[in-house]
Parts: sequence; C-alpha cells; structure tokens
Amino acid sequence: MGTLYRTKARPRDIGALAAATLAVGASFGAITIAYGLPAWVPVVMSVLIFAGGAQFLAVGLLAAGNPIAAVVAGLLLNARHLPFGLAVADTLGARWRDRLVGSHLMTDETVAFALAESSPAARRRVYWLVGATIFVTWNTGVVLGVLLGGATGDPDALGLDAAFPAGLIALILPSLRDRGTRLVALTGAAVAVLLTPVLPAGLPVMCALLGLLVLLRPARRDPARRDPARRDPARRDPAPPSTPEAADQVEKTTEPKEASC
Repeated sequence: MGTLYRTKARPRDIGALAAATLAVGASFGAITIAYGLPAWVPVVMSVLIFAGGAQFLAVGLLAAGNPIAAVVAGLLLNARHLPFGLAVADTLGARWRDRLVGSHLMTDETVAFALAESSPAARRRVYWLVGATIFVTWNTGVVLGVLLGGATGDPDALGLDAAFPAGLIALILPSLRDRGTRLVALTGAAVAVLLTPVLPAGLPVMCALLGLLVLLRPARRDPARRDPARRDPARRDPAPPSTPEAADQVEKTTEPKEASC
C-alpha cells in the first residue's frame, strides 16, 4: 500500500467504494432472480458486459420481453464511455491488450479517481487499482445476490430493489441544482410517466430523452438588456421641450459659462 499513499486516492475511499459496489451488485443479482431469469444470466452479464446501471435496465427489459429495447437502452446509457475513453486513452497504455482490458474495466468511478491524479504514473496506477477492485467486488456481489435471491425467494422484502434507485438519486441530486438540468430531468420524468400506460416496458424510459428538447427552446430576453434606458433611468434622453419658451430656457441653461478671472 505504500505506492497508494503517493496518490490522492486513499484506501478508505477505495474501501468505501468497494463496499457500495458489493451491495449494489448483490441487489442486481437478487433482482434478476426475482424477475424469473436463470441464475447464470446475471453472472455472465456481469463478467462479459460489466455495465453497472445498464445491466439493471437490461434485465428489466429482458424480463418484459423486449431484448431489442434492452440493447438500444444499454448503448444509449453507456454512450458516455466514448468521451471517457478519450480522456483516459493515454492512461491505459499503448499496447492493444492494455487498451482492451482497460476499456472493459472502465466505469464512472474508475475514470473519476484516475483523472483526479496529477501525474501520468499515478493516474495509471489508480485506474487499474480502482478498476480491478470494482470488477471483483461487483461480480462477488452479483454471485451473493443470486444465492440470496434464490434462498429468500423474495428479495424485495429485504429492500434490495431500492438500493440501486436510491444510489442513482444520490448521484444526480447535486446536478439538479442547475436550473437547466433540473428542467430537463423533470420533463423527461413527466414524459416517461405519461407514456408508461400506453407503451411497452422499457420504451417510456427511452422516451424520457425527449426532455432534452427543452434545451432547444428560445431563450427569454430581459427587457432591461434590450433597452439600456430601462436598466438605468439616468441614461434616458431628456424629453423634448413642449413650447418655444421652454426650448429657449433649455438653451440658456446649457450654454457654457464664461470663466471668471
């Protein structure tokens, strides 16, 4: 652990992440069994795909009989890995073996821990350490969840079905402070809720992406910006005099005074 202390990552941070990953993985394994899918499905999916949140969405759609929607939703949800890969391309190394294995271990947390480091050596060390830790704990949790789900018969009674949604809500709460992000999220949620009774399972979640359309609405312009006079009354031009006598009086008051000796 001596080399770890030369990075910004701390064992307690990685340990907390591993514990959370283990719990969420167990939730995924138990929920998959509750959906009635074979026990090998979550295990194989976790080892070969290792997609985290996309796996929850995929098993729900598979259980509802929409495999095509499961594939499309997974691709959309994991599209963020494209910019992630560009950000950590140098960290993974130049060999194809390292790039293939490193891309498989890529998660939000792995990229975040790696990019927090200042030196290339520390980024590479932390990336592989965090990535391997999450991979092992996730798959261990999935196996435990499968065994737990098969033993209890009703994993919902333990509250495991709420573990992943609660985690997602905790992750997005800081982002909802932004007005634009909050408006998109609320619009997408409303669209998904309204379409749930009329569309097959899984499609309402994908239709929630329509919430992004609110970003295309024309921005409201502030009248004070269009008219500087409204913003600063002192900058308004004086009204023209209404009578010739008033005009003469204005000219007299605006004439320069002679300097006195």
